[in-house]
Amino acid sequence: MSDLPDPDVLLDVALMIAREAGELLAKGREGTVAAEATKSSPTDVVTALDRASEALVARRLGELRPGDGLLGEEGSDSAGSTGVRWIVDPLDGTVNFLYNLPNWAVSIAAEVRGEVVAGVVHAPAMGTTYTATRGGGALRDGGPLAGSTVTTLAGALVATGFGYAQARRAAQAAVLLRVAPKVRDIRRMGAASLDLCAAAGGIVDAYYERGLKPWDHAAGGLIAAEAGLRVGGLRGLPASEDLTVAAPPALFGLLTDLLAEDPPADRD
Repeated sequence: MSDLPDPDVLLDVALMIAREAGELLAKGREGTVAAEATKSSPTDVVTALDRASEALVARRLGELRPGDGLLGEEGSDSAGSTGVRWIVDPLDGTVNFLYNLPNWAVSIAAEVRGEVVAGVVHAPAMGTTYTATRGGGALRDGGPLAGSTVTTLAGALVATGFGYAQARRAAQAAVLLRVAPKVRDIRRMGAASLDLCAAAGGIVDAYYERGLKPWDHAAGGLIAAEAGLRVGGLRGLPASEDLTVAAPPALFGLLTDLLAEDPPADRD
C-alpha cells in the first residue's frame, strides 16, 4: 500500500491555500500597486504582493504539509523529503495585476515523484477557479471542462504569450507573423496558467508559448490535459521552456508542425 497522499487530499490543500493567497492579493489590489523590481528585463516586473503571496503559500504549506518540497517563481526552491513537491506561481499575470486587468491568478500544483497529480488556478478578479487531479478530470467552478472540438487550423482561435527579453520577443513576433494567417485569430491575455485553462474550457481552441517555466504550466497544463487536450512540446517532447502547446488531439500535430518550421532562435 502506497504511503503517498491521495491527489484529492493534495488538491484540497492547494485549493485552500490558493484562495487564501487570492484574498491577500485582491485586498492588496484595492490600494496602490507599483512595480517593486524587475527580473529578466525592464518589462519583467515583480511587486511586493508577488512576494507576499509566495511567502503566504510557503508558510501555509509548511504548516499543513511539513517536509514537502516547494518550487516558486519568487525564489522558493526546496526538494523536501516526502516525495511531494509544490510548484507555485504566487501571482501569474503580474503586469495585468499592475494595470488592474482581471486576468491574473494564483497557480498551485502538487507533484508526486516527478508527476503533477493535482492543480489549482484561482483567478479572484475573474471570479473563477479551475481544478484538476490526475485521472480525475478538470473542473471550472465545480463544473466539468472539455476542450474545443475544432479540427482545422483555419477555424482555430489560438492563444499565445510573449517573453520579456528583447531577443525572445523579436523571435516570437516573427513566429506570430507566420501563424496568424493560418488560424482564425490570435489572442494574447497575459497569464499562461489562464491561457491553458481557457484552452481547457474551449474559450480558445489552442495555446502555444515558448519560454514557460514549470510554475507557468504545471497546474494549467494538468487542467488542460484532464479536459481532453494534448499537452506537450515539439517532436513528442513534453511541455518545457522550449515550447508548450495545448490543443485538441486533431489540432495538436497541425499546430506543432507549423511551429516546428521555425528554428529555436528565441533563446535568452
